[in-house]
Amino acid sequence: MPPPQPGEGDELPTLQVPITRTLIVSGALASRDFQDVHHDAEAAREKGSPDIFMNILTTNGLVGRYVVGWAGPHAVLRKVAIRLGAPNYPGDTMALSGHVTAVTPPAADAPEGEGATVEIAVRGTNRLGSHVTGTVTVTLRESPAGPEGAPA
Repeated sequence: MPPPQPGEGDELPTLQVPITRTLIVSGALASRDFQDVHHDAEAAREKGSPDIFMNILTTNGLVGRYVVGWAGPHAVLRKVAIRLGAPNYPGDTMALSGHVTAVTPPAADAPEGEGATVEIAVRGTNRLGSHVTGTVTVTLRESPAGPEGAPA
């Protein structure tokens, strides 16, 4: 299956991500971030937060998931550069959106099946405003073929 053929200015479809207590805690644990503000509501309140909140590594993973969901499972993330704003608290919904800011065709000596490298401006918002902004660079690729053209 060929990779998408994006153009500068193309909009990615919005992805709605429900922010649950389980997502926040499991993301923190999976990324080995044991800061109490990501799993202990009482400790978070003692430090001035109304509740636990999502860590940057979980946000980074969700941004990568969003772009690869659009680009296809064989795309290669080259760079994810994000900045956090308003926290994601349990009960929020983060709406991820993005648009293509640059498209670079593959080099003449690129491997077979490699497509363009695409830069995407990404933004995630919740009820408080902008949770994350940033840029993602991804190289598009065709699905590799295995025996008799089946996916490898």
